[in-house]
Amino acid sequence: MQEENQNQQRDTADMITTKNSHGCIRCLNIIGTIEGHALLSPQTKTTKYEHVLPQLVEVEEDEEIDGLLVLLNTVGGDVEAGLAIAEMISGISKPKVSLVLGGGHSIGVPLAVSADVSFIAHSATMTVHPMRTNGVVIGVSQTFEYMKRMQDRIIEFIARHSSIKYEDYKKMMLTTDEIANDVGSVLFGEKAVECGLIDRVGTLKDALGVLYDMIEKRK
Repeated sequence: MQEENQNQQRDTADMITTKNSHGCIRCLNIIGTIEGHALLSPQTKTTKYEHVLPQLVEVEEDEEIDGLLVLLNTVGGDVEAGLAIAEMISGISKPKVSLVLGGGHSIGVPLAVSADVSFIAHSATMTVHPMRTNGVVIGVSQTFEYMKRMQDRIIEFIARHSSIKYEDYKKMMLTTDEIANDVGSVLFGEKAVECGLIDRVGTLKDALGVLYDMIEKRK
């Protein structure tokens, strides 16, 4: 029972709230692997979408919260769960800023661009690659058509919430000469900004400064 309570406390500690003279902000940590409908092993650091979604509703509805800061260091994970969180973040009416620290890979990309303004640390990286699936796959055309349409949904979301074009992102996704044993592209901090995927290179101080400015303008 004690171990279960500790796990519950660990899983629900995805957000903290800070308050000062500039305003009250909620900080969301998206770390490790985005966990979907299937439970991952206890040894795997996860972000559970069923915990994050109601917390994002609270951000929107709580009148004391002025803005949202999203901190990312994720390897990716469940596509539908990650996209669901990204849609929720983008739908929040309050000011929101994201900061990629370490890595924002795979489905972490739409999560990073879902905020109003996105930042990436100089040392951070983002891996762009085609959609993948695990487990048993039925080898029929309908399966591949579904995966293609799902991948298009992801690219369309990214293109809609960043400055990169659909065709340019898809080209980076299918590059064959950047990753030794895979298809895709690895974008370091400044390169992610140059291609239009992320808005700015910066630090926590930079991200908070922009968020507080947005909060002040909204007031």
